[in-house]
Amino acid sequence: MENGDPALVEAIKHKRWRELPGLSPRERALCSLAEKLSAMPTRMVEQDWQPLRNLGFDDRACLEVAYIIGLFNYLIRLADGFSLQADAKTQESAKIGIALKRSSKRGT
Repeated sequence: MENGDPALVEAIKHKRWRELPGLSPRERALCSLAEKLSAMPTRMVEQDWQPLRNLGFDDRACLEVAYIIGLFNYLIRLADGFSLQADAKTQESAKIGIALKRSSKRGT
């Protein structure tokens, strides 16, 4: 999610994002759209895009949102299908909400 808010990430994982206080209209619109496009893509209708359009998203921006949502769904399905697990450092980083830092050395 935008800005990597750990509370929002956890709330999305547990389908409780609606309960979070202080979400912007943009965050609410993106979460709502991502939830429906991920769970019920064949039920998407033009009005599902209207909250984003009301926020100034044009056709290109809506397509980019759909592409990102689709890409994440695809990658998660592949990872689940192959029973892939994140390494210990990545799991710890996700748990504490602090992003991993890239090594300054190439190839490490």
